[in-house]
Amino acid sequence: MELGYLFTTILKMALLVAWIYGLLWGLNKKEIWKKALTILLAFGVIQGAFLLQFGDYAVFSAFDQGLLYQAVTMAMVAMGLNLIYGFNGQFSLAQWGFYGIGAYCAADITYRWTNGDASGLFVLGIGVVLAALALIGVGRLLRLKRGIPVLSAFTFYLVAIIIVGFVAVFVGKELAAAVDPGFGGRGAPGALASPAAVQIVFFLSVLIAGAFAAEVSFLFGLPVLTLGSDYFGIATLGFAIVVQTMMVNSDTILPFPEMKGGRGMIGIPKLTSWIAAFAFLLMVVVIVRNFIRSSTGRATMSVREDEIAAKAMGINVAGSKLMAFVLGSFVAGIGGGVYAHYIGFLSPSTFSFLAGFNPLIIVVFGGLGSMTGSIAASFVWIFFLEGFLRVLLAQMGTDAPTWRFVLYPITLLLLMLIRPQGLMGSVEWGFLRADRIIRRLKGNDAAQKGQA
Repeated sequence: MELGYLFTTILKMALLVAWIYGLLWGLNKKEIWKKALTILLAFGVIQGAFLLQFGDYAVFSAFDQGLLYQAVTMAMVAMGLNLIYGFNGQFSLAQWGFYGIGAYCAADITYRWTNGDASGLFVLGIGVVLAALALIGVGRLLRLKRGIPVLSAFTFYLVAIIIVGFVAVFVGKELAAAVDPGFGGRGAPGALASPAAVQIVFFLSVLIAGAFAAEVSFLFGLPVLTLGSDYFGIATLGFAIVVQTMMVNSDTILPFPEMKGGRGMIGIPKLTSWIAAFAFLLMVVVIVRNFIRSSTGRATMSVREDEIAAKAMGINVAGSKLMAFVLGSFVAGIGGGVYAHYIGFLSPSTFSFLAGFNPLIIVVFGGLGSMTGSIAASFVWIFFLEGFLRVLLAQMGTDAPTWRFVLYPITLLLLMLIRPQGLMGSVEWGFLRADRIIRRLKGNDAAQKGQA
């Protein structure tokens, strides 16, 4: 039984890695119809595996499907952290905190909506939009005068956000009260309670959660990113602990009794389907890939290599750090929103700072600066750690599964000794690979090359 489970688990991990390679290879095609066909085939292969069953044996059981959803969300979080740490060189332990912020934010919106309360969507939606406009406006005003200290600039941003928060709460509650009759009653639900409306709210909630996490990261990162790498890492660890503490006391310190604090938030609608998880994963891959391949992304990587040289070349080092930090947090918030609506239950213990080391380990395991490595390592890591090791060790006793947290650090240590650059190193596959620049030699250049 153990050997059979071992073989099938390893086979599934290998097939998932091949699936990732095929998806990235097809997305690299120039023709739009080939890209679309690749997306449809990639979606259909996994969806078909969910439905495929031979007698009592399911190719992807309910347990395997849960692992797959966890792997998708972990891939988003890991790609965001790789953007911050691997491509920008800023050691951060706050990624898990932004993941939790996105999860609770999206869950609160849909929880309220399915219970006939639209205030969560309107308050957070309006707040996120107004906050973005406020941050842009304050930033443009501050650029009119040079030499403003970072803490002074942070004060201006914070005051603007507080004002926007009061406006969003007032306007959002008024709009929610105006549309509340559209929910109808339990016996006769209205249009706003229809499954289609709930799905739209779900997609909006995930996007709002990502934007909210990004704006929080902007306010946090503005003063903290001025610290050195080691001090920045300590500050991000403190932020993750603060976020978890607020989750534990969300029903007392914060005005969110539905989150139930340390007891955990229940009643979250399970709206994450494979098509939603796959769509958000594709969106994250495209966003991160296009950012890295842009001029801003190249500037971000130059900061990782040498801050002094980048500054000498006219690159805004502080702005590049902040951009990478905000975008990585946005991606983590989206992953949290997808996870919350898959699991249907949120506990503060899930977002402890110890669990926050998981995406860091995945990024190092897959390879710093490798988007492909982060994606592939996320799928392999979840199926190996939460799937194979947990099930196999459970047969040895009730306390045996905890030994997996001893085995995988040893595995990581061996990997660092044998291959310190990670499994993938800096290798990218297909769509994520950098475009080759072909220089065409004409005239004298071609002649000189021929003589040489």
